[in-house]
Amino acid sequence: QVQLVETGGGLVQPGGSLRLSCAASGSIFSIYAMGWYRQAPGKQRELVAGITTGGRTNYVDSVKGRFTISRDNAMHTVDLQMNSLKAEDTGVYYCNRYLSDVNYPWGQGTQVTVSS
Repeated sequence: QVQLVETGGGLVQPGGSLRLSCAASGSIFSIYAMGWYRQAPGKQRELVAGITTGGRTNYVDSVKGRFTISRDNAMHTVDLQMNSLKAEDTGVYYCNRYLSDVNYPWGQGTQVTVSS
């Protein structure tokens, strides 16, 4: 069973930055497209950024120009650099498969809170 572990969340002020990291057992990130998902309080989980095995990226409109997703196949990680954070970015961030109907079991996620 593949394990997904998200780290890097925390409490930041509006306009601040955070860098999230997703790690998985094995070398699955070199094989599958991966994405970052966000679940805001009281809302459904949504895809915010995705990256293919070839490095092609896609972002939800609300984070374009502020977030950057990247992958390091050798280190088996998928990262999310978040700049110019807003209160609306608050939520629990998860990583999982992208462009697939079949996902791995969800990890615990990492909490991101943007507040002054």
